[in-house]
Amino acid sequence: MKGYFYLALAIIGEIIGTNFLKATNNFHALIPSLICVGSYCICFYSLALALNFIPLNIAYALWGAVGIILITATSYFIWKEPLNLPTLIGLILIIIGTVLVEYYHS
Repeated sequence: MKGYFYLALAIIGEIIGTNFLKATNNFHALIPSLICVGSYCICFYSLALALNFIPLNIAYALWGAVGIILITATSYFIWKEPLNLPTLIGLILIIIGTVLVEYYHS
């Protein structure tokens, strides 16, 4: 369970870092840039800690899939970026793939 806590921190760090990456204005805005870099540091440190408890293929699949889905959601709701049918189909396929990897690993 400890590994999934670290993985959740890694995902949260990635989501915060990626959203602030858009707000950095090519790293000309100081505060968003510091938050972005700090969030990515937390992200990768937490992911490294998670790998002490969770196999790499499972951790990376969950980190990537959940990150992509949540970043897509934040880009839609916060940044008002449009979603289209191919994007939604792709997200569904990512979810299916992640479930298959997790299910057949056990």
